[in-house]
Amino acid sequence: MKEESSGGELKPLKITCTSTDCANNLHCFQLTKKLLSQGPSGRCRSCGVQLVEWSRVHKKDLSDVRYTLEALRFELIRHHFWHVQLSKRAINYARRKGKTALRASAENQIGKLIGKAHHPREGQQTPRETTPRANAIHYAQHATASCCRRCAAEWHGIPEGRPLTGDEISYLTELAMLYISDRLPDLADGPSTVPKIRAASEPKKRSLLEHAHAS
Repeated sequence: MKEESSGGELKPLKITCTSTDCANNLHCFQLTKKLLSQGPSGRCRSCGVQLVEWSRVHKKDLSDVRYTLEALRFELIRHHFWHVQLSKRAINYARRKGKTALRASAENQIGKLIGKAHHPREGQQTPRETTPRANAIHYAQHATASCCRRCAAEWHGIPEGRPLTGDEISYLTELAMLYISDRLPDLADGPSTVPKIRAASEPKKRSLLEHAHAS
């Protein structure tokens, strides 16, 4: 989704957790207390459509995980993260670790960011793709609704206000790794050597030094 800037260039639209594009079958199922008082849960906050078998996804059944992954893409914010281009830094992060170490990191990160009963920055604890420090696991968390407790409650039926269980963390980790396998199908099991990304200012600095020496 893009909009035209004043200069005629296309730029990405700002997408939030409550954005919708119902005409393209991209919705938001996150309801406020006021919206819940006006109708049943599980419907799109904008058009009211019911598309997800919530009792099915709330079972957290890995044998039925493909249904959950497809259902997640009905929500605009999830669809965005399933299709947005991963940053070079996020890809390099994954390659330097490899699948085995990345899985351990995902389990640790999910436990750290949403494992406790409460987080002081609930809803904002997992970096978005626009943040330079966002890594591949962060993308996966947003795509699979393990980015905050509110999303985990909505999509995975995990109540807020209590710590996650080990089984719940393991389930969310598996979802994250399925996302990473989908987005980075050639990722090796072990770590790969990846050159560091040079800061954008380095070539300019080098050019200035060369000019100074030449003069």
